[in-house]
Amino acid sequence: VQLQASGGGLVRAGGSLRLSCAASGRTFDRYVMGWFRQAPGKEREFVAAISWSGDSTYYGDYVKGRFAISRDSAKNTVHLQMNSLKPEDTAVYYCAARKPYYYSVSTEISDFDSWGQGTQVTVSS
Repeated sequence: VQLQASGGGLVRAGGSLRLSCAASGRTFDRYVMGWFRQAPGKEREFVAAISWSGDSTYYGDYVKGRFAISRDSAKNTVHLQMNSLKPEDTAVYYCAARKPYYYSVSTEISDFDSWGQGTQVTVSS
C-alpha cells in the first residue's frame, strides 16, 4: 500500500490541526493504521493507531485526550485530529500501515510495514 500524508503546518500553542493520510489499494479496510512522529534529535514514537473497523483506537499517553484518530473506508483515508497542541508536539508526523489482514492493533514501529513520506507539524509557543 502507498501512503500520502498531508495537513501539517505551523500553528500556535492551543491550536488545532487535522492530518490526513490517503492510501492506495483495494483492501484499505484490512489494514491496521497508525500515526507516528519524530522530533529533531529524537527517536520516532507512537502517536495513535486504529483497528480495521475503527472501533478500537490506541494513543500514546502524551496525546490522550487531545488527539483523535479516525478512518474513512469509503475514501481510503485515515485522519488524525490534533487539538490543544503544545510546542512539544512539534515533529514530522508519519502515517503507517501494518501488513494487510493482520487484525491486532499494534503500537510498535517494527509492526508497521508501509510508511508515508511524513508531514511537518510545528507548534509555536
